[in-house]
Parts: sequence; C-alpha cells; structure tokens
Amino acid sequence: MNSGLRGNNKRTHSVLKSFTFAFAGIKSAVKKEKNLQIHLVISAAVILLGIMLAISRLEWIMVLFAIGGMLSLELMNTAVERVVDLATEDYHPLAKQAKDIAAGAVFIYAALSVIIGAILFLPKIIAYMS
Repeated sequence: MNSGLRGNNKRTHSVLKSFTFAFAGIKSAVKKEKNLQIHLVISAAVILLGIMLAISRLEWIMVLFAIGGMLSLELMNTAVERVVDLATEDYHPLAKQAKDIAAGAVFIYAALSVIIGAILFLPKIIAYMS
C-alpha cells in the first residue's frame, strides 16, 4: 500500500496527489459500504427537503455540519473496521470492542443528526401541512 511516505518520512507526493488518495478512499467506501450508501441517500433527501422548505442560511449550516459529520464519522468507522480486520482474522475481544466502539460513535452522531433534523424540519413541515 502506498502511504505516500518513504522510509525517511520525506513527502513523496504533492498535495494534489493527497486529494487523489482521499477521493479514492471515498469512492471505495461508497461502492462497498451499505451504511454509507444509506447515509448518502438520506443526506440527498434532507438536502432536497431543505430546498423545498427554503431553510435559512443558519439552518443550512447546521444541516451541512450534521451531514458532513455523519459521512466523515462513517468513513472513520469503515477505516477502523478495515484496520482491525487487517490486524487479525481471528476473533479477539479487543478487536470486537474497537469495532463496536466505532459503530457506537456513528450511532451517537446519527441520533444527534436526527434530533437536529427534527428541530429544524418538523415545525416547517407542520406549518406547511396546516
């Protein structure tokens, strides 16, 4: 695997190459991770709802932080799972703990994102339906 570093820790690639690695990681996760795909579909729906309900600039900032944080955390969870799987193929309680804790972090942020969405969108949806 190319980490972009030589043995003497000198940088061997450009900043542009770093972006290429990042996009390759995102592309790989989007193709292989069902949970990330679900988060992307929900994010698209939330963005469409935000457009339809004409949310304010501040509300957009909150929505975008919720979406960006959720997607980032899901990518980190995927990275933890990959590293744990690389470290051991055997069942190990610490490996399970690492995966479970990373999944727990995703769950907490997802719950927070749902609460933010409810606070922002429910009053607008109720007003729209009235």
